Amino acid sequence: MSNSLPVVAVGSLGGTISMTPSDAAGGVVPTLDAAQLARSVPGLSEVAAVRTASIRQLPSASLCYDDLMEALDWAEQQIAQGARGVVLTQGTDTLEETAFLLDLFWTLPAPLVITGAMRAPQAAGADGPANLLAAVRTALHPESAGRGVLVVMNDTVHCARWVSKGDALAVQAFVSLDGGAAARLVEGRPTYFHAAGARPAPLARPVRAWPKVALVTAVLGDDGELAEMAVRGGYEGVVIAAQGAGHVSFAFAERVSALAQQVPVIVASRAAGGSTASSTYGYVGAEIDLVKRGARMSGWLSALKSRLLLAALIASGVPPAAVADALENWSKLTRR
Repeated sequence: MSNSLPVVAVGSLGGTISMTPSDAAGGVVPTLDAAQLARSVPGLSEVAAVRTASIRQLPSASLCYDDLMEALDWAEQQIAQGARGVVLTQGTDTLEETAFLLDLFWTLPAPLVITGAMRAPQAAGADGPANLLAAVRTALHPESAGRGVLVVMNDTVHCARWVSKGDALAVQAFVSLDGGAAARLVEGRPTYFHAAGARPAPLARPVRAWPKVALVTAVLGDDGELAEMAVRGGYEGVVIAAQGAGHVSFAFAERVSALAQQVPVIVASRAAGGSTASSTYGYVGAEIDLVKRGARMSGWLSALKSRLLLAALIASGVPPAAVADALENWSKLTRR
């Protein structure tokens, strides 16, 4: 490892990229640490001086807020100690969520890049080594600076704000339907399609325990009882993945009136892409009516990410009256 190479820190959290077969479990489980992952990548030692740490060894569905805050602290320390950029490896099941949550708090211009794998290391055509190499190359690229948290999968770079998992098992699993991909790697170099835009101001770190925020999907025949039960059960906020451009039934709308008097209520769309409406539909349960009842529309922010934003705002001590402004800042259609 040459001392002249730039330093990139690689931290592992577990996930498919680190999994090997277990006879006892009957399938693959997380076992490989960060150092083992780095050693498995052909050519990585010629690109960067890699500093590794194994932060967690979990399937991504079992990662929690505190795990990610610890990873965030570690990433900031690596930049302070001279790393050009940081790469975190994890499972893909929650990758779109963890990337956005970290982006809410990432204050540094240096890149924080998240990657993983759709195929375990022993599988034919395993994609983990290529993804990790691409992530390190992206972390080193000058044009990656100032873009917040990035996701690199299958030689494609996504901004945390836009990325979503669009397929359960395919190698090309991640998409940015509305904002578009940020870059593609060509011959090992990220080619960005747009200059880095202004980012919303990062949130202050949490000052209290993370709240429980319910995500309730509105479905045919739904009267909103689940959302009401969640608030009765101690949830401190509700995000409704509503139909169409942000619509619920007449009965659900009546419950929104009461819920919005107790906790913040955000209405997003359950559709894969697109924004909620603001001034088109006026019937009971449509966006104009729901806003009058005290709900906030999520705009371009998905239901999954609206839930994370609301939880982070509450944890950071942001008063309910300021939730609307924060939601506006993070839901704008701006390239990052």
